[in-house]
Amino acid sequence: MWVFSATACRWLGAGGALAVAVGGWAAGTLPVRGGQGLWEPRGSAVTVAGGVLAALGLTLLLAAWWRYGVLLARGLRGGVRTTLACWTAPLLLAPPLHSADVYSYIAQGAMVLEGHDVYGAGPSVLGPGDLGAEAAASVGGNWTDTPAPYGPAFLLLAAAVVKVTGGAVVPAVLGMRLIALGALALVVWAVRGLRGGPGGPDGALWLAALNPLLLIHVVGGVHNDGLMIGLMLGGVLLATRGRWVLGSVLVGCAMMIKSPAAVALLFIGVSLARGGGLRGLAKGLVLPGAVAVAVAAGASLLAGTGFGWLRTQSVAGAIHTPLSMTSDLGLGLGLLLDGGAEPVKGAVQKLGLVAALAIIAVLARRAYRGRLDPVLGLGLSLVALVALSPMVQPWYLLWGTVVVAAVAWRSRAGQLLGVFSAALLYETQPSGHTPWYGFVLAGAVLALGLRWARREPWEPVAADRTVPAAPVTAGR
Repeated sequence: MWVFSATACRWLGAGGALAVAVGGWAAGTLPVRGGQGLWEPRGSAVTVAGGVLAALGLTLLLAAWWRYGVLLARGLRGGVRTTLACWTAPLLLAPPLHSADVYSYIAQGAMVLEGHDVYGAGPSVLGPGDLGAEAAASVGGNWTDTPAPYGPAFLLLAAAVVKVTGGAVVPAVLGMRLIALGALALVVWAVRGLRGGPGGPDGALWLAALNPLLLIHVVGGVHNDGLMIGLMLGGVLLATRGRWVLGSVLVGCAMMIKSPAAVALLFIGVSLARGGGLRGLAKGLVLPGAVAVAVAAGASLLAGTGFGWLRTQSVAGAIHTPLSMTSDLGLGLGLLLDGGAEPVKGAVQKLGLVAALAIIAVLARRAYRGRLDPVLGLGLSLVALVALSPMVQPWYLLWGTVVVAAVAWRSRAGQLLGVFSAALLYETQPSGHTPWYGFVLAGAVLALGLRWARREPWEPVAADRTVPAAPVTAGR
């Protein structure tokens, strides 16, 4: 029937994305001031109606995406990039959706231009007459006085947007969204280059780029995670083609957006080291990291912000997010013990990070021995890092999901990551708030998705097969 066809999925998803965008004009993360009559509160009744419309649109988008994935798993080919364009277009002029983080980005870019220490203070230092003051007024409460945890490369991009737009909220948000679109283009290029493994690049794009979690949070929410992922995966693609130096440069740039991209250097090094004995192992462990460190040093000096980003990497962990298993466990144990909640919580968070590093080491060892595709190992490592991190946001799942999609979308891991992506869509509202019923909806979607995955499992990719080392030329 036509209603179950790929064409129907394309238009159903486009309608859902349009409903999300239209609903967002009333119920999105609107600025406190500076909306220029476009992004302004319109009364409680209109806000509620907008929220309902956005929720219905999100459900339509999710249903269309999932049906499309089933068709691709059954052998459908072609049309994914056209569908991606149809689903992305309605979100381009929407206000920020599901998060106020973009206001922090703009304010931090303005702090760089105004000469403030972005790694020593938060957006609250911006005065009424400063660039970015309107954006600073809309920054979420947790981040108002929090130093930037982002690298200097991203701050340079944010500062450029503020300089071009004069710091006005609406143009600045749209400028940041152009960067997010560039990140989406990078993801598409890298995923297609890596070919997606069994099932081909169309299915890989379905899980990586067409994923509503990415569209809503990277394009709609304008999160810089998309740029980190695009640069990181682009660097990995170049490394698999033997251009490991340029690949390490791109990963270094990704690190200067957000630091978790550094995990990719380990797996580039593993690919470089395989088959080279002790000398190859030493080269793999040292050279990609040395290239990335040079990039980081250059970016830090060029931005004029210094190396303060090294001391702010843990600031996000101080903010409790209910998706962090280690934070929740530590807080619960702390409340049961007499020693106080925070010390116990901190200890459990550190243990979680140690466990994540151990998992990453095991995966890297398997990749070095040829028992695991290094790119798949990177994706699984990032998933483990997120799962055991002291701070977890819904869009963090994209770090590993996009990488796994690029080489093994039609696998058990890919299927389960698709299920979790669907569930996490409902955790936050268009306004950026996280109400209790968001977790109820997410739990219901997760339960249904896991039941479906158990009944109709996708055929596994032979993740433990012997993977031949990619040819790498030392001079490139």
